Amino acid sequence: MIIPVKTQNGSYNIYLERGALKKAGEYFNLDRKVLVVTDTGVPAGYAETVASCCKDAVTVRFEQGEKSKNIDTYKYLLECMVNNKFTRTDCVVAVGGGVVGDLSGFVASSFMRGVDFYNIPTTVLSQVDSSIGGKTAIDFMGLKNIVGAFYPPKGVLIDSETLKTLPERQISNGLAESLKMAMINDTLLFDIFENGDVKDKIDTIIEKSLYIKKHVVEEDEKESGLRKTLNFGHTLAHAIESVNELDNLYHGECVSIGMVPMCEDGIRERLLPILKKLNLPTETEYTAELLIDACKHDKKASGDDITVVYVSEIGKAELLKMKITEFEDMVKKGLN
Repeated sequence: MIIPVKTQNGSYNIYLERGALKKAGEYFNLDRKVLVVTDTGVPAGYAETVASCCKDAVTVRFEQGEKSKNIDTYKYLLECMVNNKFTRTDCVVAVGGGVVGDLSGFVASSFMRGVDFYNIPTTVLSQVDSSIGGKTAIDFMGLKNIVGAFYPPKGVLIDSETLKTLPERQISNGLAESLKMAMINDTLLFDIFENGDVKDKIDTIIEKSLYIKKHVVEEDEKESGLRKTLNFGHTLAHAIESVNELDNLYHGECVSIGMVPMCEDGIRERLLPILKKLNLPTETEYTAELLIDACKHDKKASGDDITVVYVSEIGKAELLKMKITEFEDMVKKGLN
């Protein structure tokens, strides 16, 4: 299946096919020097398979986890390109989850003012969310995604066979983002989560999630309006991530917690059983005061005000501008 994405910054195709990893050279222009970027959490065979499709591959692996999404790893990848004499006609291919994609895309966007970038997401989270939309970034001074650029890939390849090596917790981590999309945009997708067999419907969930993200990105690439609704659950999630000193929560798990206070009571009553079914957390050990302080550094905060995404009806979302104190009350109520 081919899902075309057309934006002002560039058009590209998402190729959705089981077993497509070994055919990367048929979908992407790899007849040149290619920096294949992956991390230690991705089975080495995935990057090796992609490298075998390239004319001249340089494969780089870094330590898995959000802590690697920093300026040091960014510098290391740039050094690899310089040392291996990459030119502006060469390209970068990401093979892995969201951290790999974000880092690789940012490197591609800035090396020689921009080289081609291809993305091969290998987790549910990256397949349904970060692989589409053109956002690239690194974390800096404890702030998530604070340095980055909008840089659409030249192509995305999604092979759901790669999900077979993921632990159940990582599957649920990614499904949290799909559930988020259902909450704000798709009642039928929400019905799958509420009443269907999620495991048997994983390909359908990925496809529906991609079409939602595609629609939103095409309508609002630079996040001036509609795209902001994709931040449902993320204001609180980013705050949890910034104070998560033990680094024991995944992004989707933080989004799971973050969605709970941001909806009507009746919607929350339907949401909580789904989160429980997916073994996703619904509360946090951090105090509301600590999280609110972290929220003040969020890109959606301005002075004493903050804009949050709120769901009062399944399939629809609204942007609410409120005082930080009002948001704190909402968080305390929803998480208690």
